[in-house]
Amino acid sequence: MITNKKICILTSVHPAFDTRIFHKEAETLAKADYDVILIGQHNKNEIVDGVKIIALPTPKNRFERITKVLGMLFSLALKESANIYHFHDPELIPVGLLLKLLIPSSIIYDVHEDVSEGILTKEWLGNVNMRKIVSVFFHIFEQFSVKLLNRVIAATPHIEKKFPKSKTIALRNLPILELIDNVKATDCKNDKPVIIYAGGLARIRGIKEIIEAMEFVKDKAQLLLLGEWESEDFMEECESLEGWKYIKYLGFVPFGKHYSFVKIANIGMVNFFPLPNQEDALPTKCFEYMACSLPIVMSDFSYWQKVFGECALFANPYDVEDIAEKVLHLLDNPDKGKELGKKGRQLIEEKYSWEAEQRKLLDIYEEELAK
Repeated sequence: MITNKKICILTSVHPAFDTRIFHKEAETLAKADYDVILIGQHNKNEIVDGVKIIALPTPKNRFERITKVLGMLFSLALKESANIYHFHDPELIPVGLLLKLLIPSSIIYDVHEDVSEGILTKEWLGNVNMRKIVSVFFHIFEQFSVKLLNRVIAATPHIEKKFPKSKTIALRNLPILELIDNVKATDCKNDKPVIIYAGGLARIRGIKEIIEAMEFVKDKAQLLLLGEWESEDFMEECESLEGWKYIKYLGFVPFGKHYSFVKIANIGMVNFFPLPNQEDALPTKCFEYMACSLPIVMSDFSYWQKVFGECALFANPYDVEDIAEKVLHLLDNPDKGKELGKKGRQLIEEKYSWEAEQRKLLDIYEEELAK
């Protein structure tokens, strides 16, 4: 292992304590004796778990982020003169290219999603034809830029295939098993089975449909919702549904602490819509449910059926009655749920943990520093 080498992790979009960026990648590298600096949105400069955080202000809007915040980030990054720069947002590609030009450092691009596909769903970019044009131009720009960068880290195998094989690896958002196992279940008492969804509460994640499905499940179970709403309007829309009476909303729960609620649940829910960046995604919550031995009711994407087929039941994410039917099947057949949950936990222990996945990250850094 090469030690005492400075690396600088950059993000203008995500908060400093983003799960993938901080809790998985930055902490892993710090534990491996790297000098880790993370520049991202935070309220103060501080050192946490061996990672030096240099704070960026939270921008008021998108324009301020790509002007004021981006300029500040570049200036701070340049001062570090790190051996490796590892950036996480597509808007930082120009920053990565400039750093490559000005400093003899290795530059790593961490791709969280298929941006060119995602652009097609961004209504703020204009009509469908305009989005297609922007998508094509970004794809060309991204592919050209990658030729000048050293390495690409992709969050899923689907994204990995879009970049040069010689410099790209998939580093999946798998759960930190040791952390999960060390969290105790909450002592909240429940007199009925618990269904849980932990994550962003957005329309395209099928949250409304999950709540509507509870109209059919009724008081056979309670649904715990953990996370932040995409908007107050969507929250109010969901609160007005008949199924809301069977919901307990716990708000945002900090990373790690949410496991205490997952551990008291009987069923995990993932009901994403079949949209770009969702059909081929590998949501962390799926693996977290598996680590806690939960059976999952999830969207019937063909890719998900291949990956999670041994530990989940699948439903049409738009079909409320289908979702409810799968939930009721698990509630009425607890042995089936335990069987699926046991298989999920086994898969986590064998191949779907961050403890196994992190070796890929460390190998990349060793290779780049050895050049």
